[in-house]
Amino acid sequence: MSKETIEMLVEGGNAKPGPTTAPKFSQYKINMGELFNKINQETKEYKGMSVPVKVIIDTDTKEYSIKVGVPPVSSLIKKELGLDKIGSSGSKKDAASNTKKEGGKEEEVEKKEEVKEEVKERKIVGNLSIEQCVKIAKMKQNGLLSKSLKKAVKEIVGSCVSMPITVDNKPPKQVLEDIDKGLYDSKIQ
Repeated sequence: MSKETIEMLVEGGNAKPGPTTAPKFSQYKINMGELFNKINQETKEYKGMSVPVKVIIDTDTKEYSIKVGVPPVSSLIKKELGLDKIGSSGSKKDAASNTKKEGGKEEEVEKKEEVKEEVKERKIVGNLSIEQCVKIAKMKQNGLLSKSLKKAVKEIVGSCVSMPITVDNKPPKQVLEDIDKGLYDSKIQ
């Protein structure tokens, strides 16, 4: 009895056969309409997010099973806050490279300074409560390296450091220090 595993990253509740997956499933004579309906049923709670999915096929009997993973932490945070995208439309690199076209060393220096100021003035797009961090940590705990819920929550808060998000209306680094001091122990149980 041999098995084949096909791993995909699909949009929750909206998976469709594509040019890379269709040939793989058709070689095993699997009904793709039925398969993708099942995948969409199992991933509908993650609508709009990228979800890792494994389809394990028994190559002898053509039976299959579906294992749905949990989306990345950043996607769960964005969903919890109701955000579609985080970040700006232009990158720092684009802003710096535009100066070369305009010419002049002085203009280039000024543009680089503007980019630095823009980075310092990072716009906060959301605030996550510690309860929401606990909720995300429980959803993701099997996929995290943490052995305790408290450490899992710290991983979630740590993810917020690189995102323009505060936690309990504080910078995430401050919340990490507060967790270490035990200020959130009653909420993390």
